[in-house]
Order: sequence, then C-alpha cells, then structure tokens
Amino acid sequence: MKRTCWRIAPAAAGACFALLSLSVTAQQSQPTGSGTLTLTSHLEPPSGAAPAAGSTSAAANTNTSAAAAAGAQPDAASQITNAELMKNMMEMKAEIAELKAALKARGDADAASADAIKAYENDVAALKAAVTPAAATAATSTTSSQEATPAAPAAPAAPAVDHVTPFADYYWGWLNGNPRTIDCPLCTKYFTPEIRVDANYNLDFNHPKDDTISGSSEVFRSQEVQLEQLGIGGDLLIDHVHARLMTQFGEYSVTTPRNDASVTRGQWNLDDAYRYLAEAYGGYHWDKMHGINLDAGIFMSYIGLFSYYNFDNWAYQPSFVSSNTPWFFNGVRGQFFLTQHLKIEPWFINGWQSYARFGGKPGLGGQIKYTPTGKVNIISNNYGMGEDDYGIEGRTRFHTDNSVEYKYYEKPDSTLDRMAFSITADAGCEEGYGVACMGSAGHKIFIPASGSTPATPYYKQSFLGWMTYNRWWFGKDRYAITAGGGYVNNPGRYLVLLPPINGATAVTGSAYFPEDPGMPYHGEDGTFTYDFMPRQFITYRIEYGYRHSDVPYWAGRGGSTPPGGATNSPVGNPGDFTCTNGSASFDSGTGYTPMPGLGYTKEYAANIAAASAVCANPAPGSPLAVASYGAGPLTLWRPDMRHDEQKIIFAILVKW
Repeated sequence: MKRTCWRIAPAAAGACFALLSLSVTAQQSQPTGSGTLTLTSHLEPPSGAAPAAGSTSAAANTNTSAAAAAGAQPDAASQITNAELMKNMMEMKAEIAELKAALKARGDADAASADAIKAYENDVAALKAAVTPAAATAATSTTSSQEATPAAPAAPAAPAVDHVTPFADYYWGWLNGNPRTIDCPLCTKYFTPEIRVDANYNLDFNHPKDDTISGSSEVFRSQEVQLEQLGIGGDLLIDHVHARLMTQFGEYSVTTPRNDASVTRGQWNLDDAYRYLAEAYGGYHWDKMHGINLDAGIFMSYIGLFSYYNFDNWAYQPSFVSSNTPWFFNGVRGQFFLTQHLKIEPWFINGWQSYARFGGKPGLGGQIKYTPTGKVNIISNNYGMGEDDYGIEGRTRFHTDNSVEYKYYEKPDSTLDRMAFSITADAGCEEGYGVACMGSAGHKIFIPASGSTPATPYYKQSFLGWMTYNRWWFGKDRYAITAGGGYVNNPGRYLVLLPPINGATAVTGSAYFPEDPGMPYHGEDGTFTYDFMPRQFITYRIEYGYRHSDVPYWAGRGGSTPPGGATNSPVGNPGDFTCTNGSASFDSGTGYTPMPGLGYTKEYAANIAAASAVCANPAPGSPLAVASYGAGPLTLWRPDMRHDEQKIIFAILVKW
C-alpha cells in the first residue's frame, strides 16, 4: 500500500496515507488473542444539532482527547465494532481506487475531484479520530477502554509469602522425612484429617522358611503381602487448644511394642494400652514469637531423620542410625519457634522409645531445627539422663543425632528437576553399672577377681554410626531415584534390634543373640530405591537393599522358629536355649552365661557347647527331662542366622 500511495495525485495520496494510518492504529489497538476489537467514538455533535455526515468538529476531537485522558465513560450509542470499521475502510479503498482510475482516464485533477477526495479525507480523519482514543486508552489501560472492551483475565497474583508461620515461606516436600502433599481436600476450619496406608511385599533372598525377617523396624515378613500400617487420625485446633491422633493398625501394632521392655516394670499392660496408637497428644498454642506449643502424650521423635511413616521417606528400609533409634516418645514437649526458621524443642519423657520408665530417672532431651534457606535443613537431636536398660538401675544413656539436608539443584522445567542429599551422624554411650563410654580405659574394674573368676572390667558401651542418601527427581517430581546407606558400631548391642528368635522380645532377650556388655556388633547397609508418584497422595516404590553384620544376625533359610513353635506360643522361655527332636521342641532351662576374660567368640562357643550337653543328657527329674519324656534323643536347636541379607521391597504408600 505504501508504494501505491506515491503513484497517485497528492490529494489522493493524502487520503491513502490516512487510511494506512488508520489501519495501523486499528491493529495496534486490538488486544492480543482477541477476535473482536471494540472501538469507542467520543464524537459529540454541537448542542441541539446533528453532526454533518462524514465530518467531525475540532471541538469534538478535543473532547475525545480529553475524555480519553480522563478515562471518561463512553455511551453505547457511540461505539462501533471492528467489523463495521473494516467494512467502511474497504468501501473507501474501493471508491478511492475508482477515483484514481477516473483521474488517470481524464488526465487531470479538476476541482470537483479534489473536493471529492477532500470529503473522503475528512471521513478518514473522523474514523481515525474515533480509533485513536480507543487505541490510546487500551494502551494505558484506562477505565474507558476497560469498560468498553472487557480485557482478557489478568494472570492470578502470586500468593503472598507467609512470613509468620514457622517454615511456611519455602516448600519442604523435598526433605527426607517430610510428606510431599500440598492439598488437603478433606480439611475443615478446625480439623485437618489424615489417612495413611502402607502395604508391602518383601522378597528376601535368604528365603526364611517361616517368612520371618529380622533386624528391622520397617520390614517383618517375607514373600507375603502385608499391611504395615493403616493410620487414621488428624489434627484438631480450636481456640488455641490442639490435639493430634494417628493410629497404627497392622504390623506396626505388634512389631513396635515388642521392642519396649519398660512395660514389665510395675503393673498394667501398657503395651496393650498403647499398641494401636502411633501418635496421641494434646496441648496449647500461644501466639508468641512465631508460636509456642506445649504438648503431652505420645509424639514422634525424628531421631535418625527418617519418619516413622514410610510415605514421607526417600527409602523404605533406612540405615541403622534411623531404624535402631526411637520412633516415638511418651512424655511432655515444648516447641519454641524463635524465628520463622528456628525451632527449639525440649523433651521430658519416660525413656528411650518407651511407654514407661526403665529405671528411676526420666529421660531429658530436645531438638534444634534450623533452616537458613529453602535449600538447607539442619537438625540436632540430643538425649541424656535416662536409665534405659531393662532391670539395671544406675546406668545412664547419652545420645546425639545430627543431620544436614541440602538441595543443590532445582530446575522445575527440566527432565531432571531436583537433586538433594542428606548426611546423618550419631554418637552415644552408656555410663554406669559395669559399662563406660570409653570401656576399661585406665584399667577400671567393675567386679574384682575372686578365687574362681577373673576380674570383670567396665566394658565399652557405645554407639557410633552414620548414613548418607542422595535423591534425584524427574519429570516434575513424578519419578525419583534414591541411593544411600550407612554404617554402625555398637559394642554392647544396646541399640541393636533383637531378632525375634522363638518369639523373643526386648523383655525376654535371647540366648542365641545375647546383648550383654562388651558384645560386638558392626553393620553396613545400602539401598537403591525407585519411586513412581503419579499423584501427590500416592507412591509406588521398588527398593533393593543389602545389609551385612560381622556376627550372624539376619534370618536364613532355616528361619527363626523352632520345630513345633510359633510366635503366639513360643517354646518355653524365649530367653533360653531350645532342644528338639526334629518335630517337637522343649525349653532347655539354660540361658546364656557371660564368661569374663574369654572374649565373645570363645564365650559364645562355650555356651553353645554347654547347652548342647544339656539337651543330649537332660538331668533326671529336670523340667526338660519331664517335658521330653518319650520324645527320643534331643539335640540343640539353632536358628539359621546369616552375616548377609538381600531383599527387594515392593510397596504402595498412600497419604491424604
């Protein structure tokens, strides 16, 4: 069109350029993505007179500009649509083309033609005057344009950042031990419900014939589909008073209480009273600093970083420093949120993962949690003073647990969208009544030598362990891979989970795996985990794990149950050695006897030899002889215990 303008008479060229200007103005005034352009005309006729056709007064143009600048409200009668405008423009173009042809044919531009062109120029100017205020108004988002033409919906404003609620200014779903859920479809003003389902299938490469897996507080049965936990509960907050409840129906209701020996101190069956409760506490909240809470009841400990609930974790089977440390406490806690990123939480509790007290002293401890940025989480848990060994007064436990989690990569739009790692280091010991944090350093003697026995030194009773994990997220967090593992050294075995041999518990102990002062235990493990997370409320998990110990510990092919025995009806006292004729089993009446000065390997062999002799030659009239009368020759039954364990875990984890 520009080239055409230069080839016509000056008057016609003026009209052509007016049309070109009008076309450009119309294009600029059209909102992006809109199929219709609404233009506003503020051409007002003089009072009492109608405007001449095809003309616009200067006063009208001035009023138009002033109205546009002031954001005046146009009336409906003064609006023309984009379709009408384009129709008029096309008609003018056609008429100008005809005029050009006529001028060329005549070879001159007479006055009549000039007047005709001038009339068209006036019409174009009028239309341009109608378009220009609308374009300017749209560009400046004035009230006039917004009311005349509904604007496209504005992008929703980013939610305001919460700078008050603790840890609310960043997304923490990437943390190991934290749930990733964001939405709460069932929440109400006062109640935040929570439902958890954890079901698994474990393939143990040792294939224990009784399907019993040992040495774990998360995995218990092999080659069976099992419900680990059905948790139903939630959080209630009304007028600063709050409470939380979470159940543990399923395997957790029997496997967690069996590790607590404190329930035998005094009367009432506390393990039965609490076995279906994972969390149950209530308290009060103060709006001071960034919040203060005071709670009493059963609450999570988070020693060892991992959550008690597998949905929240990067792996299903955590390393020793998490699996062998407390999942819960029973007592009182305070929570002081000094800043939005710093929490101090003191504890006054009955003991180390215990429903009751083990001895005469309660446990004291606390947690410090600090998140300097959205990429870093630092947690330190510390415990002391408690007497936590069953039946032993005056022995105190100390423990420190420290973790750092760091998110070192995040690109939400990339295939690999996030990477993070965690490091946890634990140290602890027990002091008093025959044990010491440094053992017999300085030749400290617990029991002096006698004529028939050597002196008993103070044995080293300590715990040292670490674990580290790295996690990779893919496809906008729909997939994840985690690799990690750890190590533990726990002389005295006071934090080693007792294998359930012949139904043994923390109360009964087991002659086959004694946990006396000085008993050695070193362990290493590693896992590789794949997660598929199609929705925020569900995880499909596959995990390969390998674990090793320097002493026979993991369940082997022969299993942990003697012939004729069962979990609900162990053979005699699970703390004793067991005799068998191959089809039935009997309590030998003989437990494990410490033999100072021999060392663990020789001491264990001596106990096995003594128990074998008892089974082969029961003393006349002894309970063993009476019980096994007519059963034929007896031998010592021995559980199949291995140095290594490999398994694959399949799990479906749900949380609302």
